[in-house]
Order: sequence, then structure tokens, then C-alpha cells
Amino acid sequence: MKDASQCPIGVFDSGVGGLSILQALQQQLPGESFVYLADSGFAPYGERDEAFVLERARACLTLLRQHQAIKALVVACNTATALAISVLRQENPELPIFGVEPAIKPAAAASLTHKVGVLATAATLQSSKFLELLDRLQATDTEFVLQACEGLADAIEQQWQTGGNSAVLGLCRQYLAQMGAFGNAAGQIDTLVLGCTHYPFASRELQSLTGMSVRLLEPGAPVAKRVQQVLMEKGLTAQNQDGQCQLLATGETSNLQQAVSHWLNLSLPVRQV
Repeated sequence: MKDASQCPIGVFDSGVGGLSILQALQQQLPGESFVYLADSGFAPYGERDEAFVLERARACLTLLRQHQAIKALVVACNTATALAISVLRQENPELPIFGVEPAIKPAAAASLTHKVGVLATAATLQSSKFLELLDRLQATDTEFVLQACEGLADAIEQQWQTGGNSAVLGLCRQYLAQMGAFGNAAGQIDTLVLGCTHYPFASRELQSLTGMSVRLLEPGAPVAKRVQQVLMEKGLTAQNQDGQCQLLATGETSNLQQAVSHWLNLSLPVRQV
């Protein structure tokens, strides 16, 4: 029987956004192997209802467990974390399952103007999980400006087909303009939370619009550190192996192939499942 510690870690998202989490995981855990699943046949999740997202999250988990024998699962999607992770954990208590949440608590601690912007999908912002997280911070003196970004994740996903990132830049400009002024002066937003795993891949556009003085907070590094901690506690850290990575997609494969090459500088095949 294969030693469980030598099994891969599963990572899934609706598309390419979860690559921002995979990148952080590979940097933090270079000896671990990963299987990344893009649920591209059913993307995007951000404008879907809870029942649909839960159904797809279950399907992705089942595929990765049955065919890849994963030792842990990272739900590398804010929407799926918000709408499905509680059920996944209840149904699979023996499997370590990690999610991603908008980094509003560290943002509140970091903000000097006490005004924090949050970019996310409508599904994330409306979810009970996010609202409970926000409610726990109501005692602080931080004001949160919440902005649903309909279509932004999809624009990031589809930029390889549309021939550039002009649509991404246009949506970033539109949504930031609705939030108010950015900067370090009183009343300005000085910290911006990227509440969707796709959004770090638009950080260049976002930073150019907010100005360099505004801090952008991404979820990847904290998730990777938490995964490392739990694997060590459970004795599941890989021993004496070079980390490998497999790429899978439930739909078309070209977006994932090009995104991995462009953003992670890796040349890996993508297998359709």
C-alpha cells in the first residue's frame, strides 16, 4: 500500500484562478506533488447559485480522490469555499480540506486609513460564510467597501481567446471607480483585498489604477502556510521526493495550458477528464 504522505495534494478551481494558490503552494512546499483540476466545463462559478457550486465541488473532490488518491484538498476558489466547503468537510471528515477566504482580517489590521476595499464575486459577498467573517470585524473601526465584480474572473479566464487584457483593464477601471478614492489620505482606501483567486492575475492592472501606495492583499501565502502546518501535524509531509504537478480540466484545455505557461512559467501537458 502506498504511503499516504507520498500521495499528491489536490487543488481545484472553476478555471485558471486557482493557479495563484498553486503557485504559492509550490513555493511553500517544493517537495510536494500536486494535481490541479480546472472545472472549465462548468465555469464560471461566481454567478452560479449555491446548489450548482456545491454539486461541482463534490464532483471535483470525488474525481480527485478516486482517480488521484489525494491526501489533502485545497479548494482554490473563493466562491466554492464560501458556498461548499462546510459541506465537503462534513462529508469527508478524514480528508484535510483547505479553503480560501478574502483577507479582510489582516487588511483591517494593516490599514492606516481604516478603510479597506474588497473585490469579490457577488456569490462570495452574499454568502453566509463571508457575512459572518465580516460581522466578526464590526467591532473594529475599519470601514469595508465591498465591490462585486461581475465578469472580471471570466475576462481573466478568457483573455487568451480575446487577444489581450483590454477587457480585464476596462472592468478593473469600472469597478474601482465605483468604490471611491484610493490612497493614504484620510477617507481613502489604502488596502485592497483580492477576494477571488483569479484577481491576483490582474494585480498589475489593479495596482496601476489604485497607485503604488495602495496595498493589495492576496490569499495564496497564508493558505500555503496553513497547508504546510496541518500536513506536518498529521505526519503527511512528503519525504525524499521531488514535487511533481499534473494538470487536469473538465472542459477545454487551452486556457489552462496558456495560463500555466504565462503565469507559472511551466510547460506541462493538460489532460481532459
